[in-house]
This record gives sequence, C-alpha cells and structure tokens, in this order.
Amino acid sequence: MMTTGILLAGCDNKPGVNLGGIGGTPNPYNYMKPSGQCQVGTPAAAGKDTRAATMQVRSDDGYCAIETRVSAGHPYASFGVSPAPEHGKVFIYNYNDHTYVTYTPNTAYSGEDKFRVVLIPGGSQPREYMDVAATVTAPAVSGAQ
Repeated sequence: MMTTGILLAGCDNKPGVNLGGIGGTPNPYNYMKPSGQCQVGTPAAAGKDTRAATMQVRSDDGYCAIETRVSAGHPYASFGVSPAPEHGKVFIYNYNDHTYVTYTPNTAYSGEDKFRVVLIPGGSQPREYMDVAATVTAPAVSGAQ
C-alpha cells in the first residue's frame, strides 16, 4: 500500500501558476481545477506595447494560467479579451498584486487556439497587449476491447 502511494505521488501534476492562497490570504478562485498539463513560455516582446506567450495545455476541463504585472510591480487596473479564443474560455482577475490570465480549452478539443489579452495599466499609460498561442492536446482515452 505504501509503495502505491509513493508511486502515485510521482504522478502529481502541478499547475504552471499556483493560484492558492499567498501569505495567508485565501485566493477566491482557488476552487478552479488546474489542467493535468500546463506549460507556459515567458511572454516576450512582439512589437510596440505587445508581448507574445505560448501555452501547452490539455483539454481535460482544467485551466492553464499566465501571471503578469504592470512594470511597476502592480496588477493591471483593467483588462479584457479581444479576440476571444475559438476553442475555450479565458478568465482574467487580480489577486495579491498580480494579474492572472487563465485559459480553459473546450473539453476533448485538440489543436491550436489563440487569443489576445488587452491589459490596461491605468492613468495615462497606454494599453498593453498579450497575444497567446495555445497548443491543446486531448486527454488519452483508453477503450475496452
């Protein structure tokens, strides 16, 4: 029994970004299920006020998240998505001085998806954009024979 527990512990998948409580403050969105696969590339400059990020995620009804901030180290004042992904949904929120962009692909979808996040720093600062290209894989299905 103990050997089984140790072997299963090695299968534990961790989300790309931990949405749990930080510093004793509970995250109100910690109920969301992380995807079994979530790999996010560091957003890189892709033009004036634009960054590009890549994401590899499994369509197992779980999210994959990108953590970002205004260069001054604070969350964005506002945000949006335009255009939205065709094969999933995006949820953006602020928590503990960060802005989180979570993407959940449609269950069992496999292929490419993309979306653009509009990030508004506030004040007179110009809007910023993050173009996200997601590679989505469907979970393996074992059939009975």
